Amino acid sequence: MTVPRTRRRSLKQRLAAGDSLRGVLLRLPSETLVEMAGVAGLDYVVIDCEHGPADTALLQHHIMAAEAHGIDVLVRVGTAEPTLALRCLDLGAAGLIHPHVDGAEDARRAVAASHYPPWGERGFATYSRSGRFGTVPAAEHVAASRQTLVIPMIETQRACAAADEIAGTEGVDAVLVGPADLAADCGFPAPEAVNRLVRQAHRAIVESGRTVMTIVPHLEAARAAEEAGARLIVFNMAQVLMDTMGTLVRPSRP
Repeated sequence: MTVPRTRRRSLKQRLAAGDSLRGVLLRLPSETLVEMAGVAGLDYVVIDCEHGPADTALLQHHIMAAEAHGIDVLVRVGTAEPTLALRCLDLGAAGLIHPHVDGAEDARRAVAASHYPPWGERGFATYSRSGRFGTVPAAEHVAASRQTLVIPMIETQRACAAADEIAGTEGVDAVLVGPADLAADCGFPAPEAVNRLVRQAHRAIVESGRTVMTIVPHLEAARAAEEAGARLIVFNMAQVLMDTMGTLVRPSRP
């Protein structure tokens, strides 16, 4: 989280106030889409450095574009990648999504990689972008870093069974269930079997007092998710764009 130049509320503050927030999932390079998301008035973007290229130079450009348009950036890092997590936060990411968290110990490691001591184990520096290149006092930099969102991903049957422990881990702000990996872990059963596990995990997250984040393919799914209690909605832009482009294709003649 970058030390703010203005008093714009952080995502964490907005969630604490009860807001529901919408964002889009993008893969590098998507700099223009970041700007478009900001212009459109979305609340945040998720940059995927797990299934996309984890290029921190490109990521810096995307974060700069987002900041110019008043939109926050969350970054999905890879599994157990504290070094990448450190670099993303130094660049000014507002939070991190940690995939493949299967239990409380994994969740604790995600929190440790996302925060300075005593909350975590992130290496301290104020001379990065997030510290405005050393121009802010250490105490102010630390205070800003406390606004970092920590979001573990549940992606296995084991993780669904431990959803209450994961969500209840100190320092976790929200939890995202990854339906694609969950389906793979289950052997690609009928969709309802996966949906049942997702609902089970969502109940445990809410009962633990944490925010549910969910990935949706279109607006109708977003509305349904919000009605079910999710407050961090992220649109899968690859699917949104491909579905839209599919409607533009000229029908072939018989």
